[in-house]
Amino acid sequence: MTKKRKTTSSKRSRKKQAKFTPGAILLLLLIVGILFLGSWFKWFQVDWEAMLEGDFEHAILKPPVVVEPVSGEWYQLYFTSPQYPDDERTRVYTLIDGLVTAINNAQRTIDIAIYEFDLDQIADALIAARNRGVQVRLVTDSDELDQLDTLIRLKKERFPIVPDERGAIMHNKFAVIDGAAVWTGSWNFTPNDTFRNNNNAILIQSPELAKNYTTEFEEMFVRHEFGPTSPANTPYPKIQLGDTLIETCFAPEDDCSDRLVELVQGAQHSITFMAFSFTDVAIGQAVSERGRAGVAVRGIFETRGSETEFSEFAQMKRQNLDVRQDGNPYTLHHKVFIIDNQVVTLGSFNFSDNANRANDENMLIIHTPDIAAEFLAEFDRNYTLAQNAIQ
Repeated sequence: MTKKRKTTSSKRSRKKQAKFTPGAILLLLLIVGILFLGSWFKWFQVDWEAMLEGDFEHAILKPPVVVEPVSGEWYQLYFTSPQYPDDERTRVYTLIDGLVTAINNAQRTIDIAIYEFDLDQIADALIAARNRGVQVRLVTDSDELDQLDTLIRLKKERFPIVPDERGAIMHNKFAVIDGAAVWTGSWNFTPNDTFRNNNNAILIQSPELAKNYTTEFEEMFVRHEFGPTSPANTPYPKIQLGDTLIETCFAPEDDCSDRLVELVQGAQHSITFMAFSFTDVAIGQAVSERGRAGVAVRGIFETRGSETEFSEFAQMKRQNLDVRQDGNPYTLHHKVFIIDNQVVTLGSFNFSDNANRANDENMLIIHTPDIAAEFLAEFDRNYTLAQNAIQ
């Protein structure tokens, strides 16, 4: 039997060298160039370390659409930039950076009423503020105080924290800085709300508005007045900042649902909303009535909440109003109405009976087309996602 001739070492060497022909090298350089250009123009991001290790599946990162903060004469407005799936390497820290900057600029006092708090970056900023002599006080929901690591950390650091100690929830998400500025919105201080969920926050420079929120804070912190025991004593229910009227509404004492119904009933051209929870019958009826009167209605419901028997989604859908379930695989957490492209409501206030009658909540009503336009842009971003999702 004729034996196979063994391949000589020189032939094996030539075979190995054949893998690195000029054409192969040129192709490799072309691929690297494309990756570099894609990263440069922010079409995607490249994890070069993963690339060198041969982990091509995780080397190409598609970053989220980053929503940049918007500044006006007296405000800074923020939206989250969630991505799916969430990837730590492409996370956007805009809201965290905005609040940390506000905390770092504090000179005298920081009062925070927050439902969920689990971000060490903000805790670090509060500790630094206290170390430089700033008075820091917190109110939170009692169910969260012993569950979230950051709140447990601040408790161990002996920060003064007052829990609500009741069944209904302390659902606020606001901060008052130096009695001169207010941070509020739908954003809880958590990784999920920052990196996965659709949220908003606004920082407003106004001593009068700060007085409103400080009054509400001290009802809870000093006198332990929560929910229905909280008095209706807002010092400046309406304030004027330049050409902009701002109304402050605290639930349950200020009947926020009734005020929102009034706004909806007054809509002449359009009603646009984004709702984490929308079960309030009176608000839903007001929207439906204006829709029947010819007002253009567009709405996005958070998907899970929209599928409950109490949601207003089904009846609006039956009415053929332009309402959709959201397209974020995580959570749409906004609580926003936009009336006639002129007026925006925002805050922690969900459109529900619990929010209106039992929880501690806040809602701002801002009368200005400039801020309305920014929220309409946020709506359009989420509406496009909803259109592309399976409904």
